[in-house]
Amino acid sequence: MTADLARRAQVSGRGRLLDLACGTGQLAFPLRQWFAEVWAVDQEPGMVEVVRAKAATAGAANFRLAVSSAETLSARPGYFELAVIGNAFHRLDRDLAAGRVFSWLQPGGHLALCWSPMPWAGEQSWQRALAAALDRWKAALGAGPRIPAGWEAARSRRPDAEVLSDAGFELAGSHEFDIEHRWSLPELAGLIRSTSFLPAAVLGEQAAAFDADLASSLGRHSEDGAFTETVSFAYELARKPG
Repeated sequence: MTADLARRAQVSGRGRLLDLACGTGQLAFPLRQWFAEVWAVDQEPGMVEVVRAKAATAGAANFRLAVSSAETLSARPGYFELAVIGNAFHRLDRDLAAGRVFSWLQPGGHLALCWSPMPWAGEQSWQRALAAALDRWKAALGAGPRIPAGWEAARSRRPDAEVLSDAGFELAGSHEFDIEHRWSLPELAGLIRSTSFLPAAVLGEQAAAFDADLASSLGRHSEDGAFTETVSFAYELARKPG
């Protein structure tokens, strides 16, 4: 998906990338090979520290890290060649974020809204067991949802494409890629720690108990210790007129 995105966005190899609400850098790291500078921005300090550690391990000297929201980030107009937002646009003030990103992009630059489903959203037995375990732990730890109330209704009334068009973008198509993935239990536990609702800081001293419960809940549903699903990676591309 990232290779297709770089091709369709016609990146030069010399520009700047903005990964807004970057999480653990799932987009920033595979895309960095096509950019001279990468901004990885998230309002959660813990996520930015994860990116910092990964960048140091990878020797990624072209990373610039910032703890910031879309509302408070400071960047020069026309600074970025490509901006990406992964699994997070619905969590932002969409109009404000789209307008600010539009101003930060150079003429002819692109914004990609990238998505992939979380494994606990599926209907396989292990996915339902995972969802039930997460619900238990969120309730036990008081980890409530951190997505704006009514976001699904808001997106239904006014889809993302309309928000982007109103901000001045030209829509450049949606693209989807399916791949089979086999999760290990440690991978699932690590993915959960990258979420906003059960990060390592929230699990705290209960982390070992959580991992044990996860193993107990999912163990009988595994296939030789793995959990298989077909993951759909998708992005919606928009272009700032040049």
